[in-house]
Amino acid sequence: MAIPKIRAPIVLIHGLMGYDHIQIAPAWRWDYFRGIVHALTQAGNRVLVPRLSRTSGIERRARQLKEFLDQHAPGDAVHAIAHSMGGLDARYLITHLGMAHRVLSLTTIGTPHRGTPFADWGIKRFGPLVAPILNALRIPHDAFRDLTTSACRAFNERTPDMPNVRYFSVAGRCEKSWLTLPWLLPYSMVQRAEGANDGVVSVSSASHGEWTEMWRGDHLNLINVPNHRARHRGEWTDRTAHYANLVGRLTDYGF
Repeated sequence: MAIPKIRAPIVLIHGLMGYDHIQIAPAWRWDYFRGIVHALTQAGNRVLVPRLSRTSGIERRARQLKEFLDQHAPGDAVHAIAHSMGGLDARYLITHLGMAHRVLSLTTIGTPHRGTPFADWGIKRFGPLVAPILNALRIPHDAFRDLTTSACRAFNERTPDMPNVRYFSVAGRCEKSWLTLPWLLPYSMVQRAEGANDGVVSVSSASHGEWTEMWRGDHLNLINVPNHRARHRGEWTDRTAHYANLVGRLTDYGF
């Protein structure tokens, strides 16, 4: 499917521990959204990719996002496509920072709108040990607590969707046979608590807005990072066509 060109800029927002891109040399560059920035740009779209604090809480990251938009797209309306925690940052931006008139749509991808039990487990088990070390090193760590189920429950109560913004979502559903060792613990934990998931965020938690599209894959596959086990089995599919479909739906809505 060809990627349509839409009038407003597209903002791609990274999640926890994310980045805009990493570049070591002219020939060595890795985008967070692998290949997607290039594909959208080649289709004639203006694409903006902010770099937010990797481990700060939702409020701070949302304020950084607003500063980025004010600097790089002053006064422009935009479409936001956000992965994981980035979707919560965007929701805070829209509802609490006076940006509802500038964000035309928000599509969240693997966003834990209701938190994740894996964050609950991590905070309970490692928080008392790790937090003092991070504090001593002056490394922010509010993000981990903001992704717990209790924190997201409170977040949702005070962060309603705004009526003039269109909200859509993508949820990932991973086959256990695809999972490599690092994914097995969070996948199993979320599976027991909430059912089908992408290795860290359940389908139920990722579902938000007018419709939810289901993509097969793990949490990083959703941003086009290949799952090598699935690719070896001949089951990996490049995500470019999926992102083309997301943009195509925006054109269907008249954007």
